[in-house]
This record gives sequence, C-alpha cells and structure tokens, in this order.
Amino acid sequence: MWLCVAIALICAKSGGCLEKANTSNLIEFTAADFYEKLNSGKMMFMYFEREVTPSISLFLIELEKSADALQDYGVLVGKVNCNKEMLSKYCSEAKVLQTAYLFRSGKEFLCFDLDTVFDVNAIVSEVLFAILRDEVRYVHTDADLLAMEKTVKGRKDIVLGFVSSLGTQEHRSIMETAFVYGAKYQFILITGGPVLKHLGISDSSAPSAQVWVLHCRDHKALRSTGSERCPLTPMRKPLSTLSLHSFLQLMETPLVIEMHEDPSKVPAPQFPYQHVPQVFLFAQPGTEHLDKETAHTLARKLRGLALVLLIYRDNPAVKTHKDFNAAYRLPGKAIEYLTLHNLEEVLDLFTNKEAKEAVWEEEEEEAEEMEDFEDEDFFDQLDDEVAASVYQKRGNELDMDVFTELNTKNFFNVVAQSSLTVALFYLKWDAVSMAFLEPFVEVAESLLDADVDDVQMSAVNCGEWTDLCAAQSGTSKPLPFQPIASFPTILLLRSQEPAQSYKGMLSSQALYRFIMLSRADSPLNLQNEADINVFMSGVIHPDLSGHVADKVLGLFDSHSHPGVSVFTEAAKALRGELLTGLLTDGLALKWASSHKADLPAVLVLPSWRADDSPSVLPLPSSAKELTAHINAALLQPVPELTVANLPTFLSLGKTLLLLFVGEEEDEVGRKQNKALVGELKKVAEMGGPKMEKYLPCWIHLGRTPAGIDVLDSYLGTVPPLPSLVLTHNPSAAEIYQFPPRSPIAAASVLQWIQRVEEGREQAAGLLGEESWPPVAPFYDFLAVMDKNDPTSARQQQPNQEMDGQETRKEEDGEVNGADDVTVEEEPVSNLDVNGPTQHTEL
Repeated sequence: MWLCVAIALICAKSGGCLEKANTSNLIEFTAADFYEKLNSGKMMFMYFEREVTPSISLFLIELEKSADALQDYGVLVGKVNCNKEMLSKYCSEAKVLQTAYLFRSGKEFLCFDLDTVFDVNAIVSEVLFAILRDEVRYVHTDADLLAMEKTVKGRKDIVLGFVSSLGTQEHRSIMETAFVYGAKYQFILITGGPVLKHLGISDSSAPSAQVWVLHCRDHKALRSTGSERCPLTPMRKPLSTLSLHSFLQLMETPLVIEMHEDPSKVPAPQFPYQHVPQVFLFAQPGTEHLDKETAHTLARKLRGLALVLLIYRDNPAVKTHKDFNAAYRLPGKAIEYLTLHNLEEVLDLFTNKEAKEAVWEEEEEEAEEMEDFEDEDFFDQLDDEVAASVYQKRGNELDMDVFTELNTKNFFNVVAQSSLTVALFYLKWDAVSMAFLEPFVEVAESLLDADVDDVQMSAVNCGEWTDLCAAQSGTSKPLPFQPIASFPTILLLRSQEPAQSYKGMLSSQALYRFIMLSRADSPLNLQNEADINVFMSGVIHPDLSGHVADKVLGLFDSHSHPGVSVFTEAAKALRGELLTGLLTDGLALKWASSHKADLPAVLVLPSWRADDSPSVLPLPSSAKELTAHINAALLQPVPELTVANLPTFLSLGKTLLLLFVGEEEDEVGRKQNKALVGELKKVAEMGGPKMEKYLPCWIHLGRTPAGIDVLDSYLGTVPPLPSLVLTHNPSAAEIYQFPPRSPIAAASVLQWIQRVEEGREQAAGLLGEESWPPVAPFYDFLAVMDKNDPTSARQQQPNQEMDGQETRKEEDGEVNGADDVTVEEEPVSNLDVNGPTQHTEL
C-alpha cells in the first residue's frame, strides 16, 4: 500500500515590504528583499524588468500565471523593477531584458531566453525540467534507451514520454507527473528520432505527444518474454496531467485479479478506476492452469484498456451458467455475459475502432465535463490518498478560532495558564498535517461542547515559527521539548514538566480519548472505597461511557515506600493510555489480601477481560522495566488485530500466526468464527513454550476491511475464508498458508507449523521490501530552517564551498544553462540544500 509521502504545497511567505501583483503569487522584490530570499536558499524564478515592450508585457502576464502554479513546487516567482532600484549585476546588462533566471541554493542556477518561456506552460515545464534534470533523462537513440532499460531492470518501470516540442501543455503534464512519481518510475523524454522508429512510429505519422510505460521492474515477466527489451504499454488517451495520472494508477493494478465470487457480486471499480471496464474470464476445475495462462495473455493485450478478472468455478458461490465463459462490464452499465471461441473476440470489443468508440463514449463525455479541472493545475490528484483528500477538501473552511496559535512570544504564558495544553506542530505544505487539522478542530470543538475548561488546544505553524519548532526559545527559559523532527507532532504540555508526546492514531476519537485520560492524575491517589469504585468503573468521561479504560493499581504499605517513586514514574510514562491508581495503608492491605498478593504489588486490569480478576505483578527496581511488564500484561493472548493496534503487535517482533475470518451473516456464522478463534487459543496452549516466538492473532474482515488488501498482498489473491497464514517472521520474508481445504484444528495447525520449521512446506508468498523515501531529497528543508537567519548564516566560514556545483550543457532542445555565478552584492548564506539525485516531493 502506497503509504506514502505527500505532495509539497510550498506557501511562499513574503515580508512586510514585499508587494504582490494583484492577488497572484507573483512578488515584486526590492533589492533588499531579493538578497534576503536569495540568502535563505529558496528556489526563485526571477525577471529583472527594465523596459516593457509589447512582447515583454505579454511575458509578464504569463509570468504572473506561472507564480500560482510554481508555488506548488516550492519555487518563488517574482520580478525586480530596475527602474525603481538598480541591481548592478542584473539591471545593467543588455541581455537581461530577454532573460529570466532560476536561482537555487543561493546561486544563479540557470537562465532562460524569453523565447523559450513564452507562456505559462513553457515556464512551468522548463523550470520543472531544470529542477528534475538529473531524474528525467533525455535519450537520443535506441541504444541509449536500451542502456537505460538494462540499468533499471528489476528495480522500477520506465515512463517514456514523447513531445513534438518542449514548452507545450503536454511537456508540462509530463514534468508535473515526474515531480510526483519521480521516486517510483524512471522518466525519459524524447522529441523524436530513432527511438520513435523502435516504437513503430514514423516521424510523419507521429502524434503531437504520447506516453508509454516500459515494464522493467517485474523479473518474472521479463524472463517469460525471452527478450532483452522491456515489454511496453502505450497510453491511448490524449496526454494531460489527469489522464497520465489515471494511466499510471492503472499500471499499478495486478495484471490479473483472481476471484472466487460470482461476477454479479464483484463491485464495480472504485476511484481512480471507476471509468475502466472489467473483463471476466472463468477458470474451470481441471484446466485452471491453462485458464490462468489465457487470462494473463489477454490481460497483457488489454493492459491500460480494461481490468481482467479470473473467476474460479470451484467455489459454489459462482452461479454463472456454464454456457458462458466470459463477461464484461462497461462503466455504469450492467454485466454482459458471452460465449466466446477465442481471445480475438474479446480484444475486438476494446481494440476495434467502432466498438472502442462506443465503449468510451460515456467516459469522453465525462472527460469534457472535467476540462475545467485540467485548466487548473490538476497536480494535486496524487497516488497518495492523504494528499488527494486534502485537495478534495481544499474549499472547506475550518474554524481555527477554537484553538490558540502558539509562537515564541506567547508560548510560556499560554502553557502556564492551563493545567494541560495540547499543542499541534504542523506545516501548511505537508499533506498529513493539513489532513489532520480537521480532526484536531473536531477535538477542540468536542472539548468545548463537553465543558472541559482545563485543556487548552493550540497549534504551531512550523513554517513561520521555525525557532520554536527547533526548540530555540530565544530566552533564558528552556523549552520543555526536543526539536520537532516529524510532522504533524502532538505534545501535551504542563507547566514545570517535560512534554508528553502523543503517538496514537491521527483521528479525532483516538486523540479525544487520549486527552481525557491525560487529564486524570497519574497515579490517582485513592483515599476511600468511593474513590476505588469510581476508579474500577474505568469510565473516563460521560461522553466516553462506551470506552472503558485499562487500569493499573499500585499497592504499597505507605506513601514513603521506595517503590512508590518507581510506580509513579511508570504511571506518568503511561499517562493518556490507561488509568493508574495508588492504594496505601489499610486499603492496600485489604486489596492485597483479597487477591492473594504480597505488598508491594501491582495489579493490572485489562479492559478486554470480562471478570475483575487482575494480573498480579511484582515490583521491579526500574520504571522502564515496570512499564514493559504492564504493557505485556495488557496484551490479549489471542488478540484481534485492527488498524489501531497492529503497530503495537508488530513491535513485539514475533512471527504472526494470523487467521482471517469473514463477516458473519447469521448466528451460525458468529459461532463458527468464535470456534475458529477458540482453536487458535488451543494452539497457543498446546504448543507451550514452543509457541512463545509466535503470536496467534486474527482479523475480522467485516470490522477491519483493510485486512482484505493485506491478505491479497500476502498471497497475490483473496482465497476462500477462513484463511490462516504465517507471516512477519523476523528471520525470513516468506509467507506460508495453511492448506485452504483443511479444517483449522489446533493439532493440525501445530503439525503444519512443525513442517514449516523443518522446511517441508512451500512458501505462498514473500513480504515486500518497499521503501518510503523522503519526498524531496534535493531540497533539504530542515537545513533551510536551521540556517534561515541571515545573521547566523554569515557566521559560517567564508571559504566553505557549496557542494553539488554542476556544469550546464545545451543540447538538442534541453534547457539552456550557464555556469553558476555567485551574486556579489550581498554575502550568500552557505546552505547545503542539494540532496541525492533521486527525486520525491516534500
């Protein structure tokens, strides 16, 4: 699952002396403003205006349009009016009239003749082409393309884009897409020549633009073709940012989706595949292997046109009559069943010109309705669901008045005025931060509705208050937290105490519950039976009456016992996650006696346990050890995995014996699922010490639908349920599946685990090794934040050189370049913002 990282929406802020042209993001700089931004290391696209001829007037209009587009990529667009203020370096040279400049890392990076940046499409595409020059390769010959294919084989696919000329709308679409998908694909650009001939297109018949995906990542598929070249899939729609995004999304789907359901029960494709037809083929018992090969052959020919699903008839749930061997579903239409004699009949449905036009007629009408989206920069529709959600909700206005904006000046006063301050540290251009703002506001509103007056909700915009987020208060008073290294971060602050970090899910319910639990003292000093009864109820607040908290009770003969400090320290570490109470003297003796414990003792009462019989723990010598013992005692022996608790169980480092059960339709189904979980418990009991390295657990696909995707990623298909697998072995990446047609009984499962350990079982799959790099290595944002103060930047050694200087070349339509020239009027801060050549967004 591409969890990923999100698009950078860099909100360039100007100082009080900066003037914006109308309401756009084009900024007219003074000389001082220009050098200030230059020293900050920001990337800037600048024009130095001296005379305004008719052609330059047109350019300035396009420059203003590009300011709004380029701000999304972290590029500040502006101009300096040389008639108001002279910059000797740029305002005095004649060539400056016909030249625009790109500054990066405090230096002149590239210059562009105005003839090459003639409109907003040309400006955006040429600037992005310059930024991504090490990632978007330009090839001239088929031999160059072959060498690139060999380089990326087994690692990533290639997106090969052809444009008849640079600076066009199509060129811009490719560069915008490369900015988003640069870490996942190798982008290559061509403008004609021998490469087109290799693709079977002559220069005379070449379209204005086209894109192909070369499938070089899949080793197995490459071996099956027997060719040294990567198989390719053409994009058949007109090239735009939206169509290219949708096409790449379609390339991420499995070649063949295997199902054990009747086509009538298979849902229509969801976003972003809602306009893609589905083709169903049926696999007969006894010929499943041949049917699977047939499905893959058809899928390769229909790739990019339709989704191919293989339906196995060995499941009684498949009700389609056996006279039909294929079916298809067009977007928004009912399923049509067919009896076909060869694959060509299926291909004709989607490749025959007349039939194809009928198939896509509805989608083309919808595409026309979305042209206004394409007129905007539809850059925000990403493969990342968080960023897409932020884009879709961009018009929603949040009530930001429900929390206080913290800054360096008011931080200590705000924290001192409330017993608990909840502080959100966020960035406006971080998609996860912006997505979390809505639930954060919901929590603030819920606290107001519940008349909770001892909690102060607050937030810090780390794009503006970098010193506060870097834990540099600027006063003699130290800040109670370390520099913020990830976004969003939530800290719970109390006067004269270290900050407490919230590490739970970024949802309003989870944060609200954590805050409510954090309001209580840790530990609560229980004085009498009434206090104990309230504590034992585990109810945090009337609004959360359905949520019973885990409880931990410390029993000591007196408050002066040395173990009280150990227990108190552990209680503070667990604050917000559970309720802790402290009993001493006679009450402690009474409770210890009723639970057959010796003082001092710690009683752990998990919320999942139906009775009130606690786990009795001895008191260790350190709070860290006690916290670990408490967390272990709170774990269920055979837990149900959910999205919320999965990280906790994975952190145990045990191999998962994971049972997937389906949603129950009636009481019989509920009893069957309960019996299956019971067998899993028996496995843990019968296995004894041998099972200590395993964690028996289960996922209910009705309550946790994400489990379907997990199971599909493990096995490459969704098998009939229930399904039992061994996975997340710390010492191996193999995944093993318990024989699907065998009853899940404790004795059989133990024998199967023994065969797996002895190497007598074949693996059903492998865990993936996907990496999630930072979104824009070439732009080191933290370095910019740390060195954003020009005064501190000047204190660096004057002779230190910038890394990553490059020699610019001009060849075959590439962006014209010039050697780096250090601006001499003002000292340039020595910011190292050059990162690895691999590109991802901020």
